Amino acid sequence: MSARLSPSAVEVEEFIDKTGTDGATKATQSGALFGMQNGAMNGVITQATNGNAHSQSGGARRALSSRSLSGSRGAASLDGLEEGVVEKPLREKNFSKWRNQALYSGLAYCLSSCSMILLNKVVLSGYRLEAGIFLMFYQNLVSVLIVYILSLCGTINIEPITGKLVRTWLPVNVIFVGMLVSSMYSLKYMNVAMVTILKNITNLITAVGELYLFNKRHNKKVWGSLFLMVLSAVCGGITDLSFHRLGYSWQIMNCFLTAAYSLALRKVMDLAKQATKSGTLNEFSMVLLNNSLSLPLGFALMLIFNEAEFLYNSPAIRLPMFWAVSTMSGLLGLAISFTSMWFLHQTGPTTYSLVGSLNKIPLSIAGILIFKVPTSVSNLLSIFFGLFAGVLFARAKMS
Repeated sequence: MSARLSPSAVEVEEFIDKTGTDGATKATQSGALFGMQNGAMNGVITQATNGNAHSQSGGARRALSSRSLSGSRGAASLDGLEEGVVEKPLREKNFSKWRNQALYSGLAYCLSSCSMILLNKVVLSGYRLEAGIFLMFYQNLVSVLIVYILSLCGTINIEPITGKLVRTWLPVNVIFVGMLVSSMYSLKYMNVAMVTILKNITNLITAVGELYLFNKRHNKKVWGSLFLMVLSAVCGGITDLSFHRLGYSWQIMNCFLTAAYSLALRKVMDLAKQATKSGTLNEFSMVLLNNSLSLPLGFALMLIFNEAEFLYNSPAIRLPMFWAVSTMSGLLGLAISFTSMWFLHQTGPTTYSLVGSLNKIPLSIAGILIFKVPTSVSNLLSIFFGLFAGVLFARAKMS
């Protein structure tokens, strides 16, 4: 809907929300993400391939039946018996296997997405960590190391990072770092439910950007759902009992940066492909590129904001559990990349977009209950109204 994969914690999910089904399909064909995004969105292609396979096997059966007509009717009956007894259970078995894969991949994506946001909230608020840039830096470092290890083991393929590719991608990476940092600080000062609702404003900013930059027009249902999103965000802010001016400022900044990242990504993606040796840029190469480039910039920001001194005096970094939770959140950020590609491959961008919107509902409820957020009936109504508007937006983008 937001850590350290490609388009990261914010990413896969938000990229699909902002670009819609068409943008997601285009991202699939290019082998990149989000966002998001976004990875292997070949569910529709897979289904089409399966359909072709059935058509071909059906043609073969018809040819066999034609040949059998010149023989005996008994042979034709035997062919029909084999077709009904053998091939029907095979089709049912394949469908059952696909359905289970779709279910498992969807659950894995939802769990990794929700868990990462909640863990980040634990690290930032539970340990009173005043160093959001450091947390981003550490999570991105974990992602880089894991991707390199998987590449050395031959599990995944990544593009080599060249000087030309770095120069092409660096402007987008600056926005990427700003997006992650602002997301960290907004989550520190705000409750999870209100962060989720305010993130919906990103969709409006992106839609306006698409209209002026790419001349992409949306139907009335999309604009109507966007209006409901903004209305719910305003009502939620007014009724928020834990309102924090600094937190809201960071989140509004995050909305603009996330929209800018999504729009800039479309401009830069084709140029980035031309800067690679193979002419492609897959999801894992994007993870490595984004997170690797973010490390020197993140380190510089840590020095500028004097986070090193805070970390030196903070009791949290002396706790093994703090490092365990921080490392786990970094791993979950990378897990979102894997599970989102798996889920998209098993289903398709349309299902992914809708599930991403529905996933915000249990996330918001968990955020309120786990962190014991003070709330009111009017604020809860605003939150669920915003979540409902998000589902309407996802459906409107499909139409």
